[in-house]
Amino acid sequence: MSIPSLRFAPARRAVLLAALGLGLGLTFGAQAQSTFPSKPIELLVPYQPGGGTDGLARAFADASRKHIDQSIVIVNRPGAGGAIGWQEVINARPDGYKLAVLTVELLTLPHLGLAKFKYDDFQPIAQLNADPAAVTVKADAPWNTIEEFLADAKKKPEQMRIGNSGNGSIWHLAAAALEDKTGTRFNHIPFQGAAPAVLALLGGHIEAVTVSPAEVTTHVQSGKLKTLMVMADKRVKGFEKVPTAKEKGIDLAIGTWRGLGAPKNTPPEVMARLREITAKTAAEPLMHEVMDKQNLGYVYTDGAIFKDTLAKDDVYFKGLIGKLNLKP
Repeated sequence: MSIPSLRFAPARRAVLLAALGLGLGLTFGAQAQSTFPSKPIELLVPYQPGGGTDGLARAFADASRKHIDQSIVIVNRPGAGGAIGWQEVINARPDGYKLAVLTVELLTLPHLGLAKFKYDDFQPIAQLNADPAAVTVKADAPWNTIEEFLADAKKKPEQMRIGNSGNGSIWHLAAAALEDKTGTRFNHIPFQGAAPAVLALLGGHIEAVTVSPAEVTTHVQSGKLKTLMVMADKRVKGFEKVPTAKEKGIDLAIGTWRGLGAPKNTPPEVMARLREITAKTAAEPLMHEVMDKQNLGYVYTDGAIFKDTLAKDDVYFKGLIGKLNLKP
């Protein structure tokens, strides 16, 4: 008995092919999610080793080992306040194998005219941290209070050297905002990350830094540095004796956050797997232990909420940079 050939009208054939394609797409998508990653993932830190951003990345890589068969390799790519590293990830193949640690400079640099990318060139994976700026000086410096420090700065306009992690960095903006609120004028000294700025302070090459408590914790604990004020709404864990700006009559709260991001067109199934790995890693006790030791403030929000934070903060920093007239 012969089997009759099956013939379909063009419209019906198109529907069947579409259904077949959808089924194959779902199959391949599920397979990509279940097999990803099949090789090591690069997590790019756009600053020098040794700072809070680098410390967070390394803590994450260590804590992730229980939830991923492949290793997460930390790659430091400093320069241009973070722009060099972020641009590299933006230009990378969107396959989930090259990620970036995102910081608030992702928003500030474009508004300062120092970068052409936009925050939505990344897909946010999750936010992991938030930290305020703080004014820190050498332990043997002549100032023991923020009032003494600012009074001396006012006597020497543009002579007090304040180190930051690069022009347009949040720590640069923090010092500029402090100028605006107190009528002082500093000499802003940029470095390729917070860690080099702190080393310059230790060496006596600058008078202060306006980086986060996390960046100076080790040196404060060893008695080499002292923190005069934190720019936060409330006192910081580990720095409970340090007053806030608002306690000193300065209406200023400013700082950074850190999270993870992937290139814009990374497939949804890969993003889902990255967010799953990140959520599990962020809950690891090891992650919390390292962050507590480094005084990194733990904040976890998923990709959707982190995306809202990016959009809201982008508006805020655009307004702040315009107000301070920092754009060249």
